[in-house]
Amino acid sequence: MTDKKESILSAALELFAHEGYNATSTSQIAKKAAVSEGLIFRHFKNKKGLLAALMEDAEARISKIFAPVIFESSPKNVIRKVILLPFSIDQSEYDFWRLQFILKWQQEYNNPLKMKPLIDKLAWAFSELGYEEPEEEARLLNQLIDAISTGILREGLESQLPFKAFLLKKYSV
Repeated sequence: MTDKKESILSAALELFAHEGYNATSTSQIAKKAAVSEGLIFRHFKNKKGLLAALMEDAEARISKIFAPVIFESSPKNVIRKVILLPFSIDQSEYDFWRLQFILKWQQEYNNPLKMKPLIDKLAWAFSELGYEEPEEEARLLNQLIDAISTGILREGLESQLPFKAFLLKKYSV
């Protein structure tokens, strides 16, 4: 990938994450990336193509982040790793995650199946540990992690640390 293309993607990610996809124009992206607007159209055809490129990158990033959980063989370690996920995201990645959270509220860009492998692995872990309703426990923990992640992105990591300790203790992991 060329430096200019990378600059366009980076500028788009930052603007989409802070201003919203619909509120961001290609001219704003071009200005932020210090390129011509025509170059955006040459690389991505339109703003939707630019978002599609970011979403393609998102799928790869999410798979990479979930992999250690999915391949874990210890039920307690699965739960522990899921609890620790939002706390292990580097601050330089926050714009990426802000965009993911924004897009999940937009029907055409939301993919509820992207969380399925993680929820299935959690359900397996809770089942292995003898929980009465492992699927519901998995969905509950996923919702809690989603809320904690939102809190981290909005208020900062420190604000959510008490939940980390609480959940690790609650699940004895």
